[in-house]
Amino acid sequence: MSMMKADIRWILYFFVLCKMAWSVTRYSIPEEMERGSVVANLAADLGLDISGLAEREVKLDIFHNKKYLDVNKKTGELTVVEKIDREYLCPAKTTTCFLKLDLIIESPLRIFNIELGITDINDNAPHFRRDKIELDVSESASPGERFSLPNAFDPDVGANTVKTYKLSESDHFNVDIHSGSDGTKYVDLVLMKALDREEKAIHNLILTAIDGGVPARSGTASIIVRVQDTNDNAPQFDQAVYSLNISENSPVGTLVIKLNASDTDEGLNAELTYSFTLYTSEKTQEMFSLNANTGDIAVKGIIDYEDMKIFEMFVEAKDNGPVPLAGQCRVTVYVTDMNDNYPEIAIKSLKNTVDENIPVGSVIALVAVSDRDTGENGNVNLTMNRLLPFVLNKSSDNLYELLVSKPLDREMVPEYEITLIVTDGGNPPLYDNETITVHLLDVNDNAPQFPQSFYTIPVKENNAPGALVSSLTAIDPDLNENQYLVYFIIEKEIVNTSMSMLFSINPENGNLYALKTFDYEIEKEFLFHIEARDSGVPPLSSNVTVHIIIMDQNDNTPVIVSPWRAHGSVVEEKIPRSTDKGTLISKVIAIDSDSVHNSRITYQFLQNTDATLFSLDQYNGEIRTTRMFSYRDSRHQRLVVIAKDNGEPALSATVTIKLSTVEIALKTYADMTEVPLEYDIFSDLNLYLVIGLGSVSFLLLITILVTIVLKCQKPKPSKAAPSCRNSVISERNSTIADSTLVSNDAYWYSLFLAETRKGKLVVRQPVPKGARYIVSSIPRSTGMTETSDSAASTLQVIKT
Repeated sequence: MSMMKADIRWILYFFVLCKMAWSVTRYSIPEEMERGSVVANLAADLGLDISGLAEREVKLDIFHNKKYLDVNKKTGELTVVEKIDREYLCPAKTTTCFLKLDLIIESPLRIFNIELGITDINDNAPHFRRDKIELDVSESASPGERFSLPNAFDPDVGANTVKTYKLSESDHFNVDIHSGSDGTKYVDLVLMKALDREEKAIHNLILTAIDGGVPARSGTASIIVRVQDTNDNAPQFDQAVYSLNISENSPVGTLVIKLNASDTDEGLNAELTYSFTLYTSEKTQEMFSLNANTGDIAVKGIIDYEDMKIFEMFVEAKDNGPVPLAGQCRVTVYVTDMNDNYPEIAIKSLKNTVDENIPVGSVIALVAVSDRDTGENGNVNLTMNRLLPFVLNKSSDNLYELLVSKPLDREMVPEYEITLIVTDGGNPPLYDNETITVHLLDVNDNAPQFPQSFYTIPVKENNAPGALVSSLTAIDPDLNENQYLVYFIIEKEIVNTSMSMLFSINPENGNLYALKTFDYEIEKEFLFHIEARDSGVPPLSSNVTVHIIIMDQNDNTPVIVSPWRAHGSVVEEKIPRSTDKGTLISKVIAIDSDSVHNSRITYQFLQNTDATLFSLDQYNGEIRTTRMFSYRDSRHQRLVVIAKDNGEPALSATVTIKLSTVEIALKTYADMTEVPLEYDIFSDLNLYLVIGLGSVSFLLLITILVTIVLKCQKPKPSKAAPSCRNSVISERNSTIADSTLVSNDAYWYSLFLAETRKGKLVVRQPVPKGARYIVSSIPRSTGMTETSDSAASTLQVIKT
């Protein structure tokens, strides 16, 4: 039963298809429409309900591989989803082009046949199948002769295809256009004026094809017309008569003259053949030969002045054209009587290779000279063409010795070409020459040389072990094994350390490497020697001094030494609320063990409870009050000071100072473990004024006595201890300008001076037992940021 229903369904589907095929909906659009363009409203044209399209399955079946169109299910519009190229869709040049598609709608099934006509637009320019057309035309071609040209192709149809052709301006050519039975335009090149190859051998023309579109499009092709030569020009000699002289006894083959005839034609019409005419005597033809291809006249027999003094030759040049043309000239040769025997040179013995250290006076060669003439014409003299470290010594009438006259140096001149010239005594004299080559063998006579005698090489600290420091290359102008160099570091110990443990050099190329990481705060420079030695026998060597300078890097963080605090804890201070404006509250002192540039410290507030109450000198770290305290000010102030060095990038350290203001400005001595106390001596003038003045006088006297003792004490020479990276105060080579206390004493001393000037007594809390205070001479102007090796004095006090 189910199978019967399926068969009935397919039968109904077939009838629906047949019914839909009877009616076709047709549209027409131009090609190259933009994506999204609306072709038609299928819902309106086919009577479809737009509201039901979304639920029904709508499919557009196009009888092509590409999906050019689609249906909008919301609006029922047929839209373009891909540009349609008519020439691609219908490659055959037909006037009609259709795109067939079916609109299939399910539930219930309906099929609509649609034909979309694609109309042509002028979107293609004409083009020639060949961009360059070459033609060979004889210069004898008659005007009116025609030459077929390939036509242009335009994939467009109708009025948009090729309409006409145009030729660039020409005095000799024009084009003739005619149409075929299918409307195709053909073009011929027509010769309008006779050609002359000697006037113009190549004509360059431009052929343009133009279609009938609006606007019109065009394409071009280059036409190259090569004019073929015809034999219409006779050969011509440079001169009609040639006159020249020739010496008697000139050797056979001596060139007398090279005749040059020219023919403005080309090819075979310009190929010339030279020959003697019948007017040239047989005797002359026996004495001279004429090259038929080149026109060279050369000596063929022995010429004797006493036998014949003048020769006349009549020469003809004929081309190889179909109808040959010829030109003629006359050559007159005068024979001159001369010294007709040349002197000769014979090398009897020769040393081609000698050591460069050959002794002066050594014989290099034996040379014999001769001349078959007699008398003055037979007297010969042998010389060299230029000044060389050699000399000719005449040992006999016709024998010469070639001697070394100066020391030789292969590095300056590796070989000598010696040209020996022999001249007879004739008038004019005849001469001959012979060139010999003497090669110098290398001797190890040059020590290696460095380009510089002293190398200063900067190396940044914290370098990677094995890093290339520099390349020291010496030059040896010798050859082979005398030039092969080996590099060594001359051993030198520094503080029980061998130099080879610090540096290594590649023995083959002189590359210098650092074997360890250097620390500027420990090692600042190295001075040693490098030797370059060749492989000669005996070997020669030279050395160069190398000065390695370790460049400082900002690798040490500033250390705050004042105000002193244990393990970076917060510093707590108490100050009277009656403090005046400009009063020194505290002084931050930081040091940096880097070099001068990287150790320059500047101070800034990182946190300040009241920015209007305190100021910080960025160079010496002094914290002062900018005004007096008021009743509105908080009794507790928090100051965070950052000490930053001048390195790149900068490193820094911070200290936190908590200030508490008190009403009583005077402190009395308490137990040694109590915190600092202050008492305001102005609250009881009768009691505390006497105590304050006495204390100040006593401390001032003690200070003066200590200063006098330190000034009078002579510094004792001592061996400087090696530098240490972890030391708080590093060595420096700077001048001591002033003295300031370091560590906690610096702070207490500065506070004491400030408070006693105002008539107050400051009582300090002692540090734990076993602590050590150091008093060093440090420049006041630098804000305790630098110390020196040459400090005037150092005082250490150990408290237990």
